[in-house]
Amino acid sequence: MAEPLKNQFGAAVPRTIARMIAAVSPAFDEKAFVRFALKDYDALELMPRGRKIAQALRHYLPNDYAKAVEILIASLDQRPERTGGQGMASFLFLPHVLFVAEYGLEHFEVSMRAQYVLTKLFTAEFSIRRYLERHQDATLARLKEWATDPSADVRRLVSEGTRPRLPWAPRLRTFQADPRPVLALLELLKDDPELSVRRSVANNLNDIGKDHPALLVATARQWMTQATEERRWVIRHALRSAVKRAESGALDVLGFGGAALVSVGKVRITPQRPAIGSSVAITCEIANRASMAQRVLVDLRVRYIKANGAHRPKVFKLKTVELAPQEAVPLRKTLSLAQLTTRRHYPGTHNMELMVNGRAYLLGTFDLVQG
Repeated sequence: MAEPLKNQFGAAVPRTIARMIAAVSPAFDEKAFVRFALKDYDALELMPRGRKIAQALRHYLPNDYAKAVEILIASLDQRPERTGGQGMASFLFLPHVLFVAEYGLEHFEVSMRAQYVLTKLFTAEFSIRRYLERHQDATLARLKEWATDPSADVRRLVSEGTRPRLPWAPRLRTFQADPRPVLALLELLKDDPELSVRRSVANNLNDIGKDHPALLVATARQWMTQATEERRWVIRHALRSAVKRAESGALDVLGFGGAALVSVGKVRITPQRPAIGSSVAITCEIANRASMAQRVLVDLRVRYIKANGAHRPKVFKLKTVELAPQEAVPLRKTLSLAQLTTRRHYPGTHNMELMVNGRAYLLGTFDLVQG
């Protein structure tokens, strides 16, 4: 099992932040700050650890928010080498953006400038959401300006910060109900030159589609007009969840709306009784029963057993298959049955289906047993 992320956000983080601030503010009580931050720190998960450090910043920086932010920004020049863009290392600045989110809402301009700087080192996607809730029109106007900023990190913030269902963050309920202001920003970014920005656009549109499937399909159809290959990738990525849900509109946009004339056979599931922690292999064959070539989208749907005995389907991407007339193509997938933080496995009978252009073909079952 993967090491919890909080373990990479240990006691060294508040100590490093304290040294950075003390280097630019001699009045800063470095030792007291560290004591405050580390009290009951070990029991906290990642985001609560970030908030605890932000609380320490509030206690030991000046009461004047603008002065406190000025010190924080000045301290950034004292950061250790190999921080920005180095995986978990950039999380050093998580407490900084949480400080802005929690204590800066009544200081709009100061906080916008701080988030502009911080998003280039980490991401201000968590803090900008508070400003969208408190100062929606002003924040949307600023994000519209930032959509053409020279920095890809700033442009990505425009999309990532407005995601209605951003992971690790409270949902933006207003934009879940009416995503049109978000779509206006995504229009400005859908052809961005940076892949990281385009991926964020796709993820945002994917979020929108979970609440507004028809709007997702309509937007995807519109974007398909004179689309570059880069934009087509954005559309495919944005439709991925809808495709996994076998939504006909999404499949149609991608050219897989019609039922395929195929058969599925030569199914083999081994072992039939795998143990939790092992793996199971599925092989089968898909055959074209038409007299013309067919292009089909093939996925695997596994109906996992939940703790209460109910089934929870999960779809795994397989491939797009080009089938010549009467051609048969073998398919294979190995599923890990290891216990993960994102998916737990439970004993019982698991059903599996091959999804072809959204239509389900039963493959069979396997009985998962305790290891």
